[in-house]
Amino acid sequence: MKYLLWLLKAAIFFTLFAFALNNQHDATVYFFFGTSWRAPLVLVVLAAFAGGMVVGALGMLPGWWKHRSAAAQQSPAPVVPPPASATAPPATVSAADLPAVRQHGL
Repeated sequence: MKYLLWLLKAAIFFTLFAFALNNQHDATVYFFFGTSWRAPLVLVVLAAFAGGMVVGALGMLPGWWKHRSAAAQQSPAPVVPPPASATAPPATVSAADLPAVRQHGL
């Protein structure tokens, strides 16, 4: 499985590398007030992708912040042990018993 994952990463890398090599001609991006930017097309595409990632991350930030502060304000419920009985097997904790935050390592 590890080698298959490396093969997939290599295929993605070489596909993007071939894209970059095939798109080296200049492109002009026109902004407001008569300003423009001339750069290779691959850099224009990369800049648009990076800008989209930044805008998406900033758009998710308020919701993430709200959920994080709400989770920090919650106090855990007191744990009341069940009555002890001689026939009950010892309790085991599985991954399904842990909160979702703990399962994902956050």
